Amino acid sequence: MIILYGIPNCDTVKKARAWLTGQGLAYSFHDFKKAGVPPERLAAWEDALGWQKLLNRQGTTWRKLDAAVQSGVTDAASAQALMQAQPSVIKRPVVEWGHDTTVGFDAEAWSARA
Repeated sequence: MIILYGIPNCDTVKKARAWLTGQGLAYSFHDFKKAGVPPERLAAWEDALGWQKLLNRQGTTWRKLDAAVQSGVTDAASAQALMQAQPSVIKRPVVEWGHDTTVGFDAEAWSARA
C-alpha cells in the first residue's frame, strides 16, 4: 500500500496526489497538520533518506524560523526535534511505496515505479 505524507494545501502534494490518482494507484494520505508526524516513521525516513534530504531549507517555514533555531539544526537528533515540532519544515511529499521511501515529487522517477 502506498502512503503519501504531507499537507493538503501544498502544491507539490496536490501534484503528487493527482499523479497517483491519474495512474490509478491506490494510496492513503496522512495529513501532517491534522495527524502529526508519526515519530517512528520519521526515524525510519531519516534512516532511509538522511535528515538533510528530509529537511526543507528552501521552504517558507524554514525561512521564518529564527536564525538561532536554524543554526541549532546540526545533526539527526536536532533535525528530528524540529521536524516533530514544525512538520511543515519536512520536504513534501514523503511517500512510502511499501519497502521503499521517497521524498519530493518526480513524475518520471515515479513512472518507473508504477
